[in-house]
Amino acid sequence: MAFSRNRSWTKKRTGNTGINGLDPTRLPRHVAIIMDGNGRWAKQRGLPRAAGHRAGVETLRTIVEACCELGIPILTVYAFSTENWKRPEEEVSILMKLIVEYLRKEVNRFEQNGIRINPIGKLEALPEEPRRELYLAAEKTKNNNLLLLNVALNYGGRAEIVKAATDLARQVVQGNIQLEDIDENLFAKFLYTGEIPDPDLLIRPSGELRISNYLLWQLAYTEFWFTDTYWPDFRREHFVEALRDFQSRERRFGGLKS
Repeated sequence: MAFSRNRSWTKKRTGNTGINGLDPTRLPRHVAIIMDGNGRWAKQRGLPRAAGHRAGVETLRTIVEACCELGIPILTVYAFSTENWKRPEEEVSILMKLIVEYLRKEVNRFEQNGIRINPIGKLEALPEEPRRELYLAAEKTKNNNLLLLNVALNYGGRAEIVKAATDLARQVVQGNIQLEDIDENLFAKFLYTGEIPDPDLLIRPSGELRISNYLLWQLAYTEFWFTDTYWPDFRREHFVEALRDFQSRERRFGGLKS
């Protein structure tokens, strides 16, 4: 499911003035998060891994609310990768049930509060029930424009690029696109994210220092922020700390320091 650009997502939001000491004119318009550390969080507490995933859902709710309050218009979260199928069948089943539970519980609130759900990834390969709930949530919230919440499910960055290249090649073969017209901007339109602006900031909790096949094309000039905090313990104050650090950086995009 590709997303076509809506101008309301691309303009710079001003947010609420001075919240948490942040400069409302320099907030990222697009934040990406790898929601990592649920299992280790549970293990530390002698709990089943399912308890960590459930706690991680509560953290997501907190960060969605923070984005709405601060005026950050796009949030993309890594919920389930193409590699996560390698996990024990019981854990995968629990994760799929949590997706269904979360959507059913939150979709009305999302609809009422201007949050649009946009699932990305190989959705056709998901089990029927979570796939159906994702499509229903996307349809029900399609006219909202306060926050675009991209949920990456059965997602892999390499697979996304291969799919985009294949779809683009098909258009060339069919005569709809000329070979000489292909450039980075055109190629990006064939990604799951369509013409959504690339992330300005990537946050990865849990102490891991890698991007794990996530948004490989889109993260070319994204600022990275890492923390040892596990995702279930990630709070609003951690999010604000990441935003403050982002605002302290000078983004040159390959140019010279001004």
